[in-house]
Amino acid sequence: MKFLKYLLVGIFFGIILVKSEAVSWYRIYEMFKFQSFHMYGIIGSAVSLGIISLWLIKKLKIKNIDGYNAILPPKEKGITRYIIGGILFGLGWALAGACPGPMYILLGTGAYSIIIVLAAAILGTFIYGVLKNKLPH
Repeated sequence: MKFLKYLLVGIFFGIILVKSEAVSWYRIYEMFKFQSFHMYGIIGSAVSLGIISLWLIKKLKIKNIDGYNAILPPKEKGITRYIIGGILFGLGWALAGACPGPMYILLGTGAYSIIIVLAAAILGTFIYGVLKNKLPH
């Protein structure tokens, strides 16, 4: 029963992404060619909402869904790994036309060709798990 609330939030989030065309390959293509503000508006709104939400969580000491105090980890030093990770993420997003969350949404909408991308993402995650201790962090 506990996971039902997560499932419902996920379904709601999926509907929002489909209706806002955030999972549309054409919208993503436009974004990477700098032809449309649509995706930048969605991403900018999400970043702004995230900043405001984190500020409120810290300020009001809001508890998490299980009733415990939300613990935010301290900021890590160094930006290089974020730049490299962002470039790799962006390249994968541009090549696949989807980032990890919308892959499942696209599968749910009947875009079955995303199974190839989803399988590659799962394989990449598995390979990272195997090599994690040998990689610089």
